Amino acid sequence: MSFSWTPHRFAGGALALDVANSVVLRHDAARRIDRFAVSNQMRDFPHAAAEFCAERALFGNIAPVARENEADFIALREAIDLYFRKRILDGGDDRLLAGLLDAMATVLREANPGSLAAATAHSVLRLIAMPDPERMKICGNCGWLFIDRSKNRSRAWCDMAVCGNRAKANRHYRRKKEEIP
Repeated sequence: MSFSWTPHRFAGGALALDVANSVVLRHDAARRIDRFAVSNQMRDFPHAAAEFCAERALFGNIAPVARENEADFIALREAIDLYFRKRILDGGDDRLLAGLLDAMATVLREANPGSLAAATAHSVLRLIAMPDPERMKICGNCGWLFIDRSKNRSRAWCDMAVCGNRAKANRHYRRKKEEIP
C-alpha cells in the first residue's frame, strides 16, 4: 500500500495525539490500519512531524525511534490513545493514567533525548497538564483524537477539509436519497 505523511495526518494538534492517530480507523477492526506497521513509516514520521506537527516549534527535528525501542514506543502510543480517549468520554481513569505514566517512564529511560519517543512523552506531559482538557475531542468521522482550538469550541472533526467534508457529503447524500420517491 502506498502511503505518505501529509498535513492531514497531523490534525491532532499535539505530537502525542498525532502518534496515537497513526492507527487509522482504530474503532473498526475490519478496516483498521496501523501506519507504523508499514515498513519504514515509523522511521519517516519524525521528518514529517518536523514539517507538519502543531508542536514542531517545541521539538524541531527529531530522530526516529531506535529499532530496539520500537515495541516500547508502540506501547506508549497505545497507552496514549487509551487514556485520552477514556478521559474525553468519561473523565479519565487513574489506572489508565498510571499505565500511561509507566509507558512514558519506560520510553524516557531508554530513548535518546532528541528522539520521537522522548518528544512524544514530553508532548503527553503537556496534554496531561492542559489547562482546558475539554478542548480535546474525538473526530465524529474517523475517530482520531484532536484538540479543538476554535474560538467557540465547536469543532467536530479532526480536519474540516477531509473528515468534515466527508461527513457533510454523506449527510447530503442520505437526505437526497430519502427525497427520491
